[in-house]
Amino acid sequence: MKVLVSDPLSEAGVKTLQETPDIEVDVNTDLTPEELKGIIGQYHALVIRSATKATAEIIDAAHNLKVIGRAGIGLDNVDIPAASKKGIVVMNTPEGNTITAAEHTIAMIMALTRNIPQATTSLKEGKWEKKKFHGQEIFNKTLGVIGVGRIGRLVAERAKGMEMKVITYDPYIKPDIIERMDIEPVSFDELLQRSDYITIHTPSTEETINMINKEAIAKMKSGAMLINCARGGIVNEDDLFEALKSGHLSGAALDVFSKEPPGKIKLMSLPNFICTPHLGASTKEAQDKVAKDVAEQIVAYLLYGSVKNAVNVPSISPELLSTLRPYATLAEKMGSLQIQLADNAILEVQINYSGKVTNYDVTPLTTAMLKGLLTPILKDQVNFVNAPVIAAERGIKVVESKTKAPEDFSSLIKLTVKTQKGKNIISGTIFGNNLLRILRINNFYLEAIPEGHNLLINNLDKPGVIGRITSTLGRYEVNISRMQVGEEKAKKQNVIFLATNVSVNDEILKELRGLEDISLVRRIEL
Repeated sequence: MKVLVSDPLSEAGVKTLQETPDIEVDVNTDLTPEELKGIIGQYHALVIRSATKATAEIIDAAHNLKVIGRAGIGLDNVDIPAASKKGIVVMNTPEGNTITAAEHTIAMIMALTRNIPQATTSLKEGKWEKKKFHGQEIFNKTLGVIGVGRIGRLVAERAKGMEMKVITYDPYIKPDIIERMDIEPVSFDELLQRSDYITIHTPSTEETINMINKEAIAKMKSGAMLINCARGGIVNEDDLFEALKSGHLSGAALDVFSKEPPGKIKLMSLPNFICTPHLGASTKEAQDKVAKDVAEQIVAYLLYGSVKNAVNVPSISPELLSTLRPYATLAEKMGSLQIQLADNAILEVQINYSGKVTNYDVTPLTTAMLKGLLTPILKDQVNFVNAPVIAAERGIKVVESKTKAPEDFSSLIKLTVKTQKGKNIISGTIFGNNLLRILRINNFYLEAIPEGHNLLINNLDKPGVIGRITSTLGRYEVNISRMQVGEEKAKKQNVIFLATNVSVNDEILKELRGLEDISLVRRIEL
């Protein structure tokens, strides 16, 4: 088996591959896209970091490729749908840099508080400006942590060790789970208003992009400090500049930027702004760990068919993979649809299987559903291995059941998700040649295809409603590729599941929500 390492990888990972019998390793980290395309066909595995772009064109040329392994978390540089279509497993190493990232956040808090970078520069210039660089203690200060996943949780633990008061905003974790961490759960606005320091630990999602903007900053305590070592784009850098320049915020520290490298942005001119070039995962220990992890995962898959930390395939035996894979895809899509419909932290998930699918072990399908449920929140941090663990950590109760007699279909999956505000029910099945269909959304029955860009609209069953919707989309040059309508005759209500050629932006959503006889509009990405 031939493995290509196309990005710089720690020696620990390369050595693991080289010392494995039946594995031949080539390390070539200076390939252009054209050069990579020209040679990728001879390899069975590709090991990358963030530099190599595994595009659809590269993947199409990878005639023998079985697996792509990313040493690290982010997979923005891999065309996962193209890999999935070709049957290539995509793996990452989500846990290797957790401690390193948390420690970098604490380091940024301390450097910001005590003006360490500024004082270092001053002293190296021959100055002795003790009075200029007065800092403050973090003892007894309030740290607001946005997102208490694994990294956010470690930051909170370390902050408590320094006797800071820790509060958090994380709408996807039940308050009682947060309280068990000895952290106070609060609303987003309350966190902004109470915190002396705010640190961000969420992935970059539609919900979190531009989360810390002019409006959010205005609610922050005067003199507060902001730290972002998570993902670029969550903080609006122009709005942050104005807040630092005016003195409303006394300091900010960024390890990540909306564009990397950021160049000479305005923030760089401010004395109360410090930064690092995306060093959150950059320690020897973290680099060694992710390199060794990805090498071991590649070896396990190539030689034994064992799947770990895959983001596009559940752990199913090769014999059953062709049979169950469509159901795993359906379950994952149903989970994704559910979280995009949810308004609150999820308390319980009930998944019922009926018909022929009950003849198999459905555990991988439930795992696929959980991955779909969590991915819109956590992005690349969740995979088919850790999804059940993360769900348990977030206090999500999972109830799995089987019913032998199908409801008019050879196999059916019914997914019920309970939140503090109620519940949503979705049913789905596989037709014919692996055709995925959503058959039910709450009390509405339809036959929708769960893929691509979609809108889900609830409306009163009156003449002219669909016309107003299509006219609005047409004015914005949004093309409708499919539309399914389900009705609840007793209440004279409809659900419209509408597929579009592009993701509908916030401006269009706002206009649709303002149309007469429409009660709900949701953007659904599948």
